[in-house]
Amino acid sequence: MPSWWARRALPAAVCASIETAIRESETQHRGEICFVAETSLFTWGSGVRTVRERAIDVFAHRRVWDTAENTGVLIYLQLIDHDFEIVADRGISARLAQGEWDAIAARMEAEFRAGRFEAGILEGLREIGALLKQHFPAGAINPNELPDRPIVR
Repeated sequence: MPSWWARRALPAAVCASIETAIRESETQHRGEICFVAETSLFTWGSGVRTVRERAIDVFAHRRVWDTAENTGVLIYLQLIDHDFEIVADRGISARLAQGEWDAIAARMEAEFRAGRFEAGILEGLREIGALLKQHFPAGAINPNELPDRPIVR
């Protein structure tokens, strides 16, 4: 699938909304949220076979794990397969049960199925931000360690 298709699915206005939501969310907690959407799953020689494996690969490649408190979260959308994953770093996983991530993903998926793609993404970001605020509230020093701009390719 050509990369222009990703921009059709996530036009500039939607990407701007996602970036704003991430930036505003991160002022309330010490977590770092990264959003990546791709049109292709398999990369030559990578051995990646599932959306989950690709999400973990992107998590590592984008260095979402490389935050001071291990509080990075990746929302990864695989546009060609209409699938997504939420990957949280070990600092977050130590405090949050998988069921909380599954519940957020289920609500996002329900919005996607109803054709409310932007709403599903923004609601997911809001819920992730609320969890991070609860477990990792912003402190006096709250650096922005990862770019807020969505990566769409």
